Order: sequence, then C-alpha cells, then structure tokens
Amino acid sequence: MAKKKPNILLILVDDLRFDEFGAGGHPYMKTPHIDRIANEGALFERAFHTTPICSPNRASILTGQFASRHGIIDNVARDAASHRIPNYHIELQRLGYETAHIGKWHMGNDGKTRPGYDHWIAYDGHGRLNDPVLYENGKYVQHQGYVTDIMNGMAVDFVKKKHDKPWALWFAHKAVHPDATQAADGTARMEGYRVAKRHENLYRGCVFPKKPNMQSPEEFLKHKPAWTEAVDLRKLPESLAVTDPLHSFTQEEIRLRACMMAAVDDGVGMLFETLEKTGQLDNTMILFLGDNGFFFGEHGIGPDRRFGYEEGIRSPLTIRYPRMIKAGARRRQLVILQDIAPTLIEMAGGKPDVHIQGRSLLPLFPGKKTSWRKSVFVEYWAENAYPWLVSMTYKAVRTDHHKYIRWVNRARNGELDELYDLDKDPYEINNVAKKPAYRAIREKLRRELRKLAADALAL
Repeated sequence: MAKKKPNILLILVDDLRFDEFGAGGHPYMKTPHIDRIANEGALFERAFHTTPICSPNRASILTGQFASRHGIIDNVARDAASHRIPNYHIELQRLGYETAHIGKWHMGNDGKTRPGYDHWIAYDGHGRLNDPVLYENGKYVQHQGYVTDIMNGMAVDFVKKKHDKPWALWFAHKAVHPDATQAADGTARMEGYRVAKRHENLYRGCVFPKKPNMQSPEEFLKHKPAWTEAVDLRKLPESLAVTDPLHSFTQEEIRLRACMMAAVDDGVGMLFETLEKTGQLDNTMILFLGDNGFFFGEHGIGPDRRFGYEEGIRSPLTIRYPRMIKAGARRRQLVILQDIAPTLIEMAGGKPDVHIQGRSLLPLFPGKKTSWRKSVFVEYWAENAYPWLVSMTYKAVRTDHHKYIRWVNRARNGELDELYDLDKDPYEINNVAKKPAYRAIREKLRRELRKLAADALAL
C-alpha cells in the first residue's frame, strides 16, 4: 500500500523577527497556539533569510533559489517575473496535490492568480489591514473587517472542506507589516500599525528589554563606518516621514506588533481545532516562519529588515509533523529558507530539480548526526525605496562562529568590512575586521564569501 502523502500548511508572517513569538523568546508576547507548533515539533534555532527583504525572500522560499538566480532582487513591481518563477507548488500539483494560496503575495503590485494554484485569494500590493479588497479566484471582492481575521476564516474554510487529494496551503499574513500605500515602482508610504479592536489594549505597560546593541549613532559608527552616510540621510524630512508614523525605536512599536500577533495566533488556534475535528492533524505538516527579520533599534536601525546583522537575517522557523519529528526538538544547524521547497517536494514524493539550491531538511528531522552546511550566504542590492538605502549593497557570510560583511559597491579595499566573533560578541558590537589577531579568519571568510557568491549565481 502506498504511503499516504501529508497535507502541508505553511503559515508565513510578514516582517516577523526570530524572537517575536512566545517560543522564540519574546519577553511578554503570548502565542500559545504558535508555541504549540514548536512544543509538539521542532524549533530551528538558526534559520536564515539570504536576502532579508519581502519580495526577494518570498521568491527564495517558493523557488528554493538565491535571489542571484531567481532574479527578484528587490521590492520593485516585478509582476511579470513573479508569474514565471519556478514555484514549488507547480511541482506539488504534478505530484497530485491540491494547492492553495491565501493572503499576501507581494512580488509586485499584481495580486492576481499565479501558476501552481488550484485556489487563490490575494490582494494587490500591500493590501489593507481594515476593509480589504481581495482577489478571489478570478474576481475582486470588497470585504469588511480586519484582514487577519478575514484570512483566518478563509484558511479554516479551505482546510475543513472535503479534499479528494492531499493539499498544500500557503497562508501568508499581512501582519505584522504596517499599513502602506505602494507606488508602481515598489516604494511604500508607511501609514502605521493597525490592531484588531479586541487587542488594542493588550500589553499596556510591558517593556521589551534594551539590548546591548541598541546604540546611538555615535556609538555604533565607531565600529560600522559604512553607515556614516546612511545616518545622515536618516535625518532628512523624507526619511522622517517614513519612520514617524511607525513609532520607530519606541516601546509602542514593539507593543503594537505584539498586539497584531494576537490575531495571528487566534488563527493558528482555529486551524489546530479544525485539523483535529476533521481528523487531519497528525497527517498535516505545519510550518511557521517569517519572510524577513526586523530591527527594534539594534545598531541604530529601524524601521527596517534589510541588513546582515542577526535581527535582520534570522527567521522564526518551527515545524510540526509527529510522524517524523519528536515533540520539543531543537535544531542548531545553519538552515536557510531555500531549504523549504526541496523539503516539501521530497515530502510529497518528488525529487527536487537541479535548479533548486536549498537542501531538504528531512535528514535533520530525526535529530541524528548528519553532514550539513558550514556557512550561510547573504546578499542585498541597494534600492531607491528609501533615501538611506541608496548605497548599501552588501554580501555576507555567516558561519557557526563568525560573520563577515562586505560592502561591495564602495568597499575601498576592504576599509568598510565588518567581521564579528559571534562567540565572544553575539550582539555584533565590536568589528574586529582590522585586528591583526583576526587576519587569518578574515581572509578565510573572504574566500568563502567569493565561493558562495559564485555558487549562488552558478548555472
């Protein structure tokens, strides 16, 4: 008798930090249903985004490729390209799956149906947190209410209906991204965080502890000279117009995001209940992750997610599938979100094609010792989206113990390089790139970075 293929429920939260849920270590946020995924499955403690910005990273998850290969390198409206990316759902359909997308697409302004999906609900651009217009299987529909609640209900409806095939649902929340109006070139005018009314007063008076790397510009520029121009540009009126509506660098910003997560967690609870009632729970692989990180003022950065420090590149990633993963598992391997596509294709009974650059996570599920990658490659291209980003192109490598950042378009023979000893300096405060004691490590990481950059682009 053929082995029954699992259903796949992937829950993606926009802009969520690695520590922005209960099991991830948030000091006061309560997410009991999301925590259940981690408590009854595996928490991947070192999962990374390789281009930490919305559109490129979503494309990387869907394709299993680096941005250098799939070509979605920024948030510019690449509508046509996003209709043609080799999305893993196309392969799941071929393997006999019913596939669905519900929520934010965000690779261009076009929210219309992409190849690879039998069921499609999305919206143009960033959509709206309240009273959204949704594109539902071929037509636009006006809704009333809070978008997270509306999407939660739609995800539940999909899960509980009768399915003649195994199913795969990509469920992408707008939360915790603020409301924004997106222009045709991909730039967005931020309007602020919006919370479901029942959660508006959650966490009043709660404090997110200050971390050692939440520094003033004067402090962090001593070790990060690449940021000198960006710090000056952040003072421009057009820059302040972006940051002020978001309560940037304040406890209120952190609190509002936590309040938005309460509605996300409500939906996870609804999905658990539905899966249990319909007898599908233990035959459903549940994945919970983010599409990029976010800074709460670490290194003087915010509101942003694009940069190669831990708060920007680390992702929440937890997976529940009791048939293969023991409850409460913790995994320390260096995982990238490109690993999701080959994992799900393999779970569905297929074989990842050669164009996929990620590695299947299945060997990590049992917790046995296995060979794995020793380094992670990160790449980012400067954008015109905000004034302070115009010259911030970098490539970076992160290993078990060190991180090396190369500012490639203005490196001046490495004068702006950054190197961090993560064992001694986990908050990445002290740049040791120019210290003689680290010369051998720096040169080794430069060679590794060149190799990884070439591999990311290689055909």
